[in-house]
Amino acid sequence: MDPEPVLAPLALVDVAKSFGSVRALRGLSLELHAGEIHALVGENGAGKSTLVKMIAGIHRPDEGQLLVDGRPTEFTAPVDAQRAGVAVIHQEPTLFPDLSVAENIFVGRHPRTRMWTIDRARMRQETEEAFARLGVQMDPDRPTRGLSIADQQLVEIAKALTRKARVLVMDEPTAALSGVEADRLFEVARTLRDSGTALLFISHRFDEVFALCDRITVVRDGAFVSCDLTADLDVDTVVHRMVGREVNTLYPKEDAEQGNTLLEVKGLTREGVFADVSFSVRAGEIVALAGLVGAGRSEVVRAVFGVDHYDAGTVHVGGRALPPGRSKAAMAAGIALVPEDRRQQGLIMESSVQRNATSTRRRSLSRFGLLVPRAERAAANDWGERLQLKFGDLADQVSTLSGGNQQKVVLAKWLSTEPQVLFVDEPTRGIDVGTKAEVHRLLSALAGEGLAIVMVSSELPEVLGMADRVLVMHEGRITAELDRDEADEETVMYAATGQRPSEVTR
Repeated sequence: MDPEPVLAPLALVDVAKSFGSVRALRGLSLELHAGEIHALVGENGAGKSTLVKMIAGIHRPDEGQLLVDGRPTEFTAPVDAQRAGVAVIHQEPTLFPDLSVAENIFVGRHPRTRMWTIDRARMRQETEEAFARLGVQMDPDRPTRGLSIADQQLVEIAKALTRKARVLVMDEPTAALSGVEADRLFEVARTLRDSGTALLFISHRFDEVFALCDRITVVRDGAFVSCDLTADLDVDTVVHRMVGREVNTLYPKEDAEQGNTLLEVKGLTREGVFADVSFSVRAGEIVALAGLVGAGRSEVVRAVFGVDHYDAGTVHVGGRALPPGRSKAAMAAGIALVPEDRRQQGLIMESSVQRNATSTRRRSLSRFGLLVPRAERAAANDWGERLQLKFGDLADQVSTLSGGNQQKVVLAKWLSTEPQVLFVDEPTRGIDVGTKAEVHRLLSALAGEGLAIVMVSSELPEVLGMADRVLVMHEGRITAELDRDEADEETVMYAATGQRPSEVTR
């Protein structure tokens, strides 16, 4: 007799989901197998988030079936997914900061003693056992407040283990992690796979996908495109399937004529954060601030723009001194800042697309102190067309847009101020390869129009592909200044770690 086929613990068959007139998923199928890490890749807006919410029990399919161990099942709420052994680890975990690690793991389902009080000893023991399975150490009694994002994710994974989860979804888990933290997370993922867990891994970082995953499913415009073993694929093939077209130039940097110095920073110091930071940027030039997480790059940008204070140093824009700690003065001087965290610092998520896109131009779009809706809509529509923004209606909440389109709204918001100097902090974090190419093309075009651009990026290929000059920071200081033709990955990494090539033992 032939052995019975092993059923996938979770599968989606021809599922479809619409939100009004927008079809988020169209006949999409996916199987997650025990003991396998399965990658899900696609552009922003391809339907990945909707699919994850369906697996998590937040959305129900309009058509198609969800199968658990081969049996048709309905998740009417997240608790149904949890009971079926499904757990989702989000990019930014939501833990209770004032509760301990163990209390967060067992929140809402505390074990009880015979006297019906909370069995804290058992909570502590099962928490320790879960972390032991993951191969990491963490004190069950420590408060979660102050834990790094990486450790918070481990708490969420430990929670999944105590729930006996058989399917683990990891949605952009490394977006906010350092290289060391990401490596630790990958080891945990491999440990779970080897113990028989089915993992779904969602990431825009192809080096992670190819290093970690056994199989790759590609989706485009809410529909299934392909599913293949990772060993049978290469990056170019996956990219082509994702975008449905060739992305020939991810870094379309064109030479621009450089003009006068528009920004000059001298001796900028903030005690304990950065020290003696000096640099200048000319019209038509893209300068990249590179370095490891925690090197002080974003802090310097925030200080120049006036969000944070600094203790010493000067900032000049167009030859004029800029007063410290005054963002309005920085904007009036022609500086714009696209922040790293677009959701928390760049957008009002509950507000409309048009309101966000025009939020820096309230005065120019008003008459007698009242905002003119027609003028607001026209301005937003103009920038939407210029940036090829994909949206249902300008009145829709900006939270309904994909990550890449949210980033375009932030860009529209600041470019509409017609700045001289543009700061962009992690401009392509969390967006797909097709939108990355669009953002890079836009930055190159803006430099060609005479903008001075300062780009903070943790992606070395982006730094090397887009910058005319690279300033490398280590522990709050600039350790190297490299022209485009002398910057390479090795040189940048030596400077980012505070070493010189001769200091490294080979």
